[in-house]
Amino acid sequence: MTLTPSIWTIALAAIRPQTLPAAAAPVVVGAALAMAHGAKDFMVTIAALLGALFIQIFANLYNDVADFRRGADTDERLGPDRVTQKGWMSEKQVLWACALSIFLALIMGAYLTQVGGLPILAVGVVSLVFAYLYTGGPAPLAYTGLGDIFVLIFFGEVAVCGTYYLITGDVQPAAYMAGLVVGLPTTAILVVNNLRDEHTDAQVGKRTLVVRFGAGFGRLEYALCLLGAQAAVGFGLWFEVFPLGAAIALIGLPLAIRRIVQVRALEGASLNPLLGQTARHGLIVSVLLSVGVLL
Repeated sequence: MTLTPSIWTIALAAIRPQTLPAAAAPVVVGAALAMAHGAKDFMVTIAALLGALFIQIFANLYNDVADFRRGADTDERLGPDRVTQKGWMSEKQVLWACALSIFLALIMGAYLTQVGGLPILAVGVVSLVFAYLYTGGPAPLAYTGLGDIFVLIFFGEVAVCGTYYLITGDVQPAAYMAGLVVGLPTTAILVVNNLRDEHTDAQVGKRTLVVRFGAGFGRLEYALCLLGAQAAVGFGLWFEVFPLGAAIALIGLPLAIRRIVQVRALEGASLNPLLGQTARHGLIVSVLLSVGVLL
């Protein structure tokens, strides 16, 4: 007889805390860049951080129930446990949790709209809509190969530039460049996930880029994401949109090479540890960039 995990274990499995640094990192980088340019707002930063986390939690919860409904999460799943598939939470319970996440995100959004006006309202609404469309709607982004672009745009450019705009009232080239530094490693996390699930995704018609073009393409995409983030740091320094202190983020280069070597040697369930390692890599690079621009 299989024992049901504790409520705490189920809650953690539902919200996927290992994904939350990817939502927090662009806010931290955007706020650090704004501070480096002479502007800071603690309340706005906290509200933006909480809003990003609530949107990420909503996306995780809805992904859980949506993938179960579409047959993508079965007993053959190679990744971490999903609460709907395991029967730990009913579909109705997960959807109520989704509604609570949206409500909390909207509270943060209402405050941020007062600060940033209609552009921030538009960004918030679009972010929520696309968080739903990632695995919801008639043609989910994750099922059509567009998930990678979604992650790069919203976890990179939108989040970094949106935070910077909220604090400074403007967007500078440094914010766009920083969006690539943050967004590309986050996209690499999705690539690892898609490499691991290549065969099960293909069986249910989930046409990720890995399913469309093969594992070799996925490993190349992973390498380009990690190396591209380091190249963005280099370009930022070359064109002087980043201060010289940002060069500290180039410490991520040997770490990126190590991860690229790993992804070439692993497949299936053996890729699971690389998910966390890639997430930590992106967090390290984001923290280093944040510290570097403030030096």
